[in-house]
Amino acid sequence: MIGAIAGDMIGSVHESAHIKRTHFPLFQKNSRFTDDTVMTIAVAEAILHRQDYGTCLKKWGSKYPDRGYGGLFRRWLQSEDMVPYNSFGNGSAMRVSPVGFAFNKLNDVLEEAKRTAEVSHNHPEGIKGAQAIATAIFLARKQHDKQKIKNAIEKEFKYDLSRKIAQIRKRYTFDVICQGSVPEAIIAFLESTDLESAIRLGISLGGDADTIGCMAGGIAQAYYEEIPKEINDKVEHLLTPELLEIVREFNKTFRVNYAIV
Repeated sequence: MIGAIAGDMIGSVHESAHIKRTHFPLFQKNSRFTDDTVMTIAVAEAILHRQDYGTCLKKWGSKYPDRGYGGLFRRWLQSEDMVPYNSFGNGSAMRVSPVGFAFNKLNDVLEEAKRTAEVSHNHPEGIKGAQAIATAIFLARKQHDKQKIKNAIEKEFKYDLSRKIAQIRKRYTFDVICQGSVPEAIIAFLESTDLESAIRLGISLGGDADTIGCMAGGIAQAYYEEIPKEINDKVEHLLTPELLEIVREFNKTFRVNYAIV
């Protein structure tokens, strides 16, 4: 999850800046974790302790209420029921990375990703976006071949991953739906050379920077199995102790191995 959380933190200051370049400081004075991180860790806790996804999302959302939740999701967090609201926003995909790390069969990944999404984002595209990111992470862990990962995602989810970041960037605008951000995050990973470049490429589109960075970062961590020390140390510094504790417990429990370089 560190890669996903890093992408969120690095992108947090660029969400409304429409940045169109890959060269920028990784962390700035006001870099912080957003709703992407909080909800990712909520999913991780639910998997760790076999708890209900909706309950964990609401629990952590109430603990960190000022982290940039979308309007409809904020209302869902504050409601007394668990009724989903048919969303296809990318909130389902940005929180799903723990699934790709925790489960060791593709069918289980697909089913569990669906479960994490449908508590709120029960639109078919919301579920599909979560499944695509979780699948990409699973495949990145299992087979280090980007062409095979690309082919599998395109076949299963019908996303066009043949486009290039440089071309997408020219006309890309802020887009918070799965259809308009999940494929782009996967493409950022496919064009990357390491974790940092995947995050930079995703953010350089000038869109929903923290969420695209989060999704691309999660896949990149699984694939490269390396995290720069500067990034790892900053992530641990910016997380609260209770959130960091869950990350560490999750990594230990599911043997999420990576080198700090």
